[in-house]
Amino acid sequence: MELIGGTSAGLSLYEGEPSPGVFRWRCLHGDFACFENGLTPRHDSPCGITLDQKRPVLATHPERIYDWIAECGIVVPEVLLVPLYIGSDEPLGTLWVVAPEEGHFRPDHARIAQELAGFAGNALKLIRKSDRLRTALDEQELLAREMSHRLHNLFAMADAMIRGTARDVDNVEEMADTLTGRLHALAEAHCLVAYTAGSHPDGERAIDLASLISAVVSVHDAARDTDGSRVTIEGPHVACGDRAINAVALVVHELATNAVKYGALGQDMGHVRIHWSLEDGHLELWWTERGGPPIRQVPERRGFGTTLIARTVERQLKGHLAYDWAEEGLTVHLSLDAERLAS
Repeated sequence: MELIGGTSAGLSLYEGEPSPGVFRWRCLHGDFACFENGLTPRHDSPCGITLDQKRPVLATHPERIYDWIAECGIVVPEVLLVPLYIGSDEPLGTLWVVAPEEGHFRPDHARIAQELAGFAGNALKLIRKSDRLRTALDEQELLAREMSHRLHNLFAMADAMIRGTARDVDNVEEMADTLTGRLHALAEAHCLVAYTAGSHPDGERAIDLASLISAVVSVHDAARDTDGSRVTIEGPHVACGDRAINAVALVVHELATNAVKYGALGQDMGHVRIHWSLEDGHLELWWTERGGPPIRQVPERRGFGTTLIARTVERQLKGHLAYDWAEEGLTVHLSLDAERLAS
């Protein structure tokens, strides 16, 4: 702004979602600084024209053409816009400078603005790489803790199955057959909740929510079950997309593990009902335990498993959850965005 004598300057960064996208004003200075973080339309603005043409654009009094500019009470005698490239061949924004009067900008001003846009684009590229690296490191840390926690749970579950199987069989051969089947079920459930990177070889995968939940809880149900299934699963067909499968399986796995350790699935007469409905674009799911040990008070300590459930629901599934620690048994309510679940 100072180099070429403008009264205001800033960046308009393109955000493609939801389509057709918008420009967000960032790093504003001068007269228009009060509009920091404002939004402008992709296909109805000088910035959009600049992206389409991939070259500097000089506009005079754009408020006479674009109603949204006039409605903001903005007067723009002249504005110079140059494409902003952020690590790609396609411009992902513009750098713009507003002049105090018509006829202010010269050809060398466009050259200066382009050089500054190149500098700004490289800086934004570094910032985005840093953000992606920070996110990857956070995910790696969570993964390491998750796998350590899961290994501990696997040993605990295997121990419970061995002890439970020994009580229910009459001979070694029957125990071997029964325990082998349960261990295979445990391995399948563990594969469902394992962290995976990238897409399925055959493209994006999807699985019915009921099938996914059934696969995960089956091994926990079998760990102490002697009289048939003690888990009821009810709800309409809901597809879980490739990115949501592991997150949902992880949450159900943690809830089931806790139910075996502390709740209904750790008791011979215990029962868990899992049911859901679709309401206004949201999946409302309830996990209800009955027949377990009576709950005398809300647990004071929040273990890693509980933290893992909360982080998975809130960060990966963009949902909310609530616990009801009633004396007769725990109820967990999850509210998830159905579109996010299907992705």
